[in-house]
Amino acid sequence: MSESPLVSVTVCVRDGGHWVEDCLDSLLQQTHRPLEIIAVNDGSSDDTKLKLDTWYEKHGNSDVPIQIIHQDSLGLSAGRMAAVEKSSGTWIAITDIDVRPEPDWIEQMLIACKPIENESIAAVTGRTVFQAHNDVVSRFRAVEIASKYRNRPRRTSLANGPCSMFLREALIEVGGFDPSWYHAEDMELSLRLLSNGGTIIHAPDALVSHVPEIGIRRFLHKRRRDARAHVRIVRHFPARQRNGPGFDFIGSASIAFSILPIVLLMLLSFIPIILALPFEGDVLSMWQTNLAFGGLMLGVLIELLFWRGPLGVITRSLKKDGKRNHLFLSLSVRILILRWSIALWQGLALGALDALLSKNGHKRLFS
Repeated sequence: MSESPLVSVTVCVRDGGHWVEDCLDSLLQQTHRPLEIIAVNDGSSDDTKLKLDTWYEKHGNSDVPIQIIHQDSLGLSAGRMAAVEKSSGTWIAITDIDVRPEPDWIEQMLIACKPIENESIAAVTGRTVFQAHNDVVSRFRAVEIASKYRNRPRRTSLANGPCSMFLREALIEVGGFDPSWYHAEDMELSLRLLSNGGTIIHAPDALVSHVPEIGIRRFLHKRRRDARAHVRIVRHFPARQRNGPGFDFIGSASIAFSILPIVLLMLLSFIPIILALPFEGDVLSMWQTNLAFGGLMLGVLIELLFWRGPLGVITRSLKKDGKRNHLFLSLSVRILILRWSIALWQGLALGALDALLSKNGHKRLFS
């Protein structure tokens, strides 16, 4: 491999015209050379096509080769593969249109490409920093993502979509991005690379900045989609068949997943004692009272989950940095996490339905 390999930086966009200029400017400002930029418009219905073409007219004669691809709405994986097919780089970097890589993002990933022992490095993944606005959702998301990256090991199982780079030879060998996967295409490709004997390296100094994730609907939609895709991941890549490190980027989602059933059990435990009103006899000896006491213990457990472990990192950080009334903030965070838990269970149900119907990239249950 040459000391300065050509890196093809690719980005796909659908209906993200307002993000085009800032994202592509940050790619053009990369310190690494040689470099090429390939942007794919995946059937946008807004002004994305105009924004891409205008940007190309302005920068098309720079020292960095630029390609703009317009295609029908075929999906993110198909868009990424369209860029791969047009690329010439030894390495193929991917990012998202709502991301702003730091100028040395590519350079830092290349620095990290130093194998240890018998490693066969197939991909390098950087670190995404979510920006925060003054709303609870974006602040929550920023802290949650930071907590995931905090203890991430050098060898990882996921080359994250916003901030990663793949060895072209390794990517092509495993078939590239699978267009049948509507989401989590980065995880699916990462697991195929690991199964093929490759290694994915985490480069914490290769930074990209993500625009604030604002809005409860958008947050819950993405978490529901994540859970739905995770069903497909664990079904197609069961633990007994996976090579390399285990999943290291689930983080607080695994704890949030448990919140809904615990809350439901807590609420159900109080129904018998409410139905027993008015009380007759010794209240303390009633089985309904003992059951309600168990419900109170579940409430204590929920509070422990909010203040310990991955969720504790988030809630403590929000309280420390919060400018609003602490009581209001505490209630807002708890409601948000409960709704997050509900979204995860909804995603699980949708994923199970996909499996039964063999939809959205699921292989047939019976063949």
